[in-house]
Amino acid sequence: MPVIGWVVVAVVLVAATTGLLWARRHLMLVSVVGRSMEPTLRPGDRVLARRVPLAGVRSGDVVVVVAPAAMTGGHPTRPGDGEPGLLIKRAYAVPGDPVPVDRVPLLGQRPEREVPPGHLVVLGDNPPFSYDSRECGYIPEPDLLGVVIRPRLRP
Repeated sequence: MPVIGWVVVAVVLVAATTGLLWARRHLMLVSVVGRSMEPTLRPGDRVLARRVPLAGVRSGDVVVVVAPAAMTGGHPTRPGDGEPGLLIKRAYAVPGDPVPVDRVPLLGQRPEREVPPGHLVVLGDNPPFSYDSRECGYIPEPDLLGVVIRPRLRP
């Protein structure tokens, strides 16, 4: 193969590797387990999420967060630690929004009138089957993993 051919192959391999590394760093594929987001998402659906900081989340966005320690037997889990490790919920209130004490009475026990900086209120679309801020309170920013950008990818 001429030198030009090897250069083209090398460039293609470098570009492909760079693209895969970028995608792995900025995107995540998550499978839906449970009924908490029905009818928006069903068990078995897969969603593509973009990793973002809290400033990139708006009320109404569907987000992926680390499950609170209370849900996982006192041990917070991270991706790759096994289920249950992640929750898919709707961001109901972001920093600066009024605290939704009508929907999340647990937060009414606190003195804040607005969602404090660095925190998020999340709720499932199917409340009877959802573990969310109604039980665990605010979700801290380090536990936010991303915003769903492509719902319902079928396996």
